[in-house]
Amino acid sequence: MSHRSSHYEQINNQAQETLRHILDVPDNYKILFMQGGGTGIFAAVALNLISKTGSADYVVTGSWSAKAANEAKKYGKVNLVLPPRDNYLNIPDQSTWSLDPNASYIYYCANETINGIEFPYIPEAKGIPLVADMSSNFLSKPINVSKFGVIFASAQKNIGPAGITVVIIRDDLLDQPMPSCPSILDFTIMAKFNSLYNTPPCFCAYVMGKVFKWIDKNGGVKGMEVNAVTKSSMLYSTIDDSNGFYSCPISKDVRSRMNVPFRITGQEELEQLFLEESKKAGMIQLKGHRSVGGLRASLYNAVSISDTKVLTDFMAEFRAKYHK
Repeated sequence: MSHRSSHYEQINNQAQETLRHILDVPDNYKILFMQGGGTGIFAAVALNLISKTGSADYVVTGSWSAKAANEAKKYGKVNLVLPPRDNYLNIPDQSTWSLDPNASYIYYCANETINGIEFPYIPEAKGIPLVADMSSNFLSKPINVSKFGVIFASAQKNIGPAGITVVIIRDDLLDQPMPSCPSILDFTIMAKFNSLYNTPPCFCAYVMGKVFKWIDKNGGVKGMEVNAVTKSSMLYSTIDDSNGFYSCPISKDVRSRMNVPFRITGQEELEQLFLEESKKAGMIQLKGHRSVGGLRASLYNAVSISDTKVLTDFMAEFRAKYHK
């Protein structure tokens, strides 16, 4: 199917319209479908926005925001508003942040998949454009889009197969890319051509549009939030009520509803056994990221409450079998 055809144009436009509806995106925001994944947009954000003052504020609360900050350093001055840390277990109160009133934008990651930290609030930007990486919790709850300058989300978590990234950008932030910005990462060009400047990942867009409709038919983002609260509460309760057998190191006020890291306290040898037995029970990908170790369960929108119960029941049985 040609991406220049009326058939594909309809797919492209319908996906945008459905997303605008379920997320209540204001008319003064453009919805773009781009390539390069979240990592590509790390560069695109700086290439499109940092030239206003030459600097930007980055709130580093985990691995992905740290990577985004390192990418932005190639294109301007990056102010790390929080002191560097060896591990990420909480989000320091915003009153302690060292924000630069001259920053072109303030950047943060709404949910850190590796570290299991999720912002329970939208940071106060004081008139500076706020940029949020929502790749891993996008469409899992309602958000007030008007508080942001740019929201982006790569697709492989909640909105479709890898290969496409949603960018929502306020109109007044267009038309200021650096001269060196590649056309494929230029928000202004992509907005002008309705995301059809070059051949898009057509099938990814098609599936993503189907996912948007599925969300709309299943209670919208409010319905997804109800499920997310239920699922994460089930899992965190299983951890917290295990008499210390399981543990989660993340501060309770910023625990992610999407990604739950946990350990079998003081018994790393049991974690490998946990992975082996859970695989036999039909559950995979429960190993923690290599940079933090341990175990991790991801509870994205497509994971049902009944799926989550299979995991929590298994965890209870495993604990009963091996708890000393």
